[in-house]
Amino acid sequence: MTSAFDEFVTRVGPGAPERERERRLLTAELAELRAIGFGTWRVPAEFGGSPLALEEQFARLIRLSVADASLGHVWRGHLAFVESLRLQPADAARPWFERILAGDFVGNAQSERHATAHLETRIDRASGRPLLSGTKYYTTGSIYADWIHLAALDGDDRVAVTVSAHHAGVRSTDDWDGFGQLLTGSGTTVFDRVPVAGDGILPSVTTDAAARGAHLGSVLQLALIAVIAGIAQRALDDTIAFVTPRRRTFGFAGETLPREDPLVQLVVGELSVAAATVRRLVLSVAADLGAASDQGATAEEFREIQFEVFRLQEIVPRLVLEATTRLFEVGGASAVGTGPALDRHWRNVRTIASHNPVIQRTRALGRFALTGTLPEWSAPAAEETRTPRYARVGQA
Repeated sequence: MTSAFDEFVTRVGPGAPERERERRLLTAELAELRAIGFGTWRVPAEFGGSPLALEEQFARLIRLSVADASLGHVWRGHLAFVESLRLQPADAARPWFERILAGDFVGNAQSERHATAHLETRIDRASGRPLLSGTKYYTTGSIYADWIHLAALDGDDRVAVTVSAHHAGVRSTDDWDGFGQLLTGSGTTVFDRVPVAGDGILPSVTTDAAARGAHLGSVLQLALIAVIAGIAQRALDDTIAFVTPRRRTFGFAGETLPREDPLVQLVVGELSVAAATVRRLVLSVAADLGAASDQGATAEEFREIQFEVFRLQEIVPRLVLEATTRLFEVGGASAVGTGPALDRHWRNVRTIASHNPVIQRTRALGRFALTGTLPEWSAPAAEETRTPRYARVGQA
């Protein structure tokens, strides 16, 4: 399937600006990727898969995001769902792996809009069968999905539940109004008395829950950073394509080739540095995360990797936002045209970086280093969890 994937990303890449301008959802492109098997490449061999190393899966996610940043982003929830299945007992994971190998796609729907952190999406068992009702926002990929994975309350228990996206009670709306990542389907999804199948609630795996949480949290956030790495490479490619045929540099009469201008060369060099650096950073952490998963790492070891992901969330957007601003120095007013759509790179990175505000992650790292307080992502007045000083970042 590698050659099919190579052909796919080469073919769909040129149409990305037009798809965004027309706000044409990626239904056809996603169907092709499903047929190629993109969503199956981490299914374990014992369930019928031919698994890639996690580092290679992320390398392909970056390549997909070079072709179309929204298309790469759409897969975030599905890839995390597959990783979560790898942590489940075999009998619970098997039916879901069978669906994934058959080509099913899983969307993600976690966020709610409330003044408190309490969930309002619930499972009602009064009728004798479990029925899910609630509203979720920023439901990336759900408009394209066969199944939607979400958090809900089952009585007083918070559970991870997965329901069919094809039931009449599920309505996904493409109402995402952000200025970037326009085709991710990150709109509103309403669930109205949607049946929950017997295997729709996976067992709560309590063995080393902290390790599992840090593992999956790292996968989810690293996927976003991988999309940014893809944008950085596409920004470089688009800038080279924009500069190379040009015959005149601003401020100089006659034919003065921009590609021979030292200042243009400097800007392109900066883009090249940013793209190569962030790709290497993402793949390095992905390799560590894959090895930790394969070797059954401890909670503390997974936490250290999660902190590495937090560090990438600080440095990668900063590098790429700066580079995607500087790229406009290569062409004067013509560089801001809607044809090349070079502005979309900055807009898309800024949108992704806003999913989990970088400043919160960075402050959490500093607080942990200084006080040993683990990140809780709760209200400032909430009780804080502390860890012994010897376990702090950067200390033996």
